[in-house]
Amino acid sequence: MGEGEKTAEKIGPDRLQKLLSRPLAIGGKSISSRLVLAPMTCLGHVAMRRVIAGFGGCGLFFSEMCSAGRIPHEDRRTSAYFCWQDAEAGQLAVQIVGSDPDKMAAAAVTIEQYGLFGVDINLGCCAGAICGQNWGAALLREPDRAVAVVRAVSKAVTCPVTVKFRTGWQDDPAPAVELARRLEEAGADALTFHPRVAPDRRNRPPRWEYIAAVKEAVSIPVLGNGNVFSAADCLKMIETTGCDGVALGRLAVCRPWSFAAWVAGRDFGPLVARKTAFRLLELVPRHFDQSRALRRYRRYAPYLAANFRFGHFLLRPIQNARSLDVIRRALEDFFSRPQEENSLPNLNFLL
Repeated sequence: MGEGEKTAEKIGPDRLQKLLSRPLAIGGKSISSRLVLAPMTCLGHVAMRRVIAGFGGCGLFFSEMCSAGRIPHEDRRTSAYFCWQDAEAGQLAVQIVGSDPDKMAAAAVTIEQYGLFGVDINLGCCAGAICGQNWGAALLREPDRAVAVVRAVSKAVTCPVTVKFRTGWQDDPAPAVELARRLEEAGADALTFHPRVAPDRRNRPPRWEYIAAVKEAVSIPVLGNGNVFSAADCLKMIETTGCDGVALGRLAVCRPWSFAAWVAGRDFGPLVARKTAFRLLELVPRHFDQSRALRRYRRYAPYLAANFRFGHFLLRPIQNARSLDVIRRALEDFFSRPQEENSLPNLNFLL
């Protein structure tokens, strides 16, 4: 860590807390802090959201990605994705994916009828299975259709409509800036911008200067996203880009207490990662069947392991586990000995 980063860490917390703890208006609603949970499939699920909510500090939660075509027919009591606690409804935006404006609008109407905070439109996922259906980031190649989707959703509901999108399919901010303007005109109430090209699997750092360009182009709130792994990172993103808030992705899963630490200045002590690991293990079977609960916890395992110098000794037994009981024993064994924690998450676990 260089001297500049050390200085930011020393002087940053109070300034960062003031920046993040301000309410932010999105559409006709308001969120209590400007640090939000980025949407993440198989990671930002209801059990993980309960863990984060237990610490506090998160202004807005985004659900896992949900197929728009399925939402009007889903039962929230049995769905693995379109599910939530009643207590979080007012703070939860459901992210939908699709390319048919009518289907996206119908899904949005269902979401609004449940009294949820709002609807988030996915224009960022670049997984082959998603883009192969012309969904997610594939729509960045068809900006007219992307705008039509946002316009249809915005006309169908009165709740806030937000959009998460990437730079595009080439490293050029101009199309993203133009699309941001058009999304605002179509009715988007806020944007979450991840300044990476769509095929980029985090091989290169995000171009934060592109966030500044998008923010300058629109009058609606812009949330920055990408490679925020410390309070210093968060402060730097806000101060160098002018973004209205920050959407935490990978760090939110590694360290769910970061919201409360940065927004409210809370300190949870040296055993917080251990307590979090057991708390999530307790919660996943309450919301998922045994098979899905096991898969969800395995998906979390690299993020937990990234906190520790010898995290690979924890990661392997969890990923090989065939039951939650085996995972519990692996956690008990690992934490029975003092563990050296990393000052920042080991990103080699999170590629």
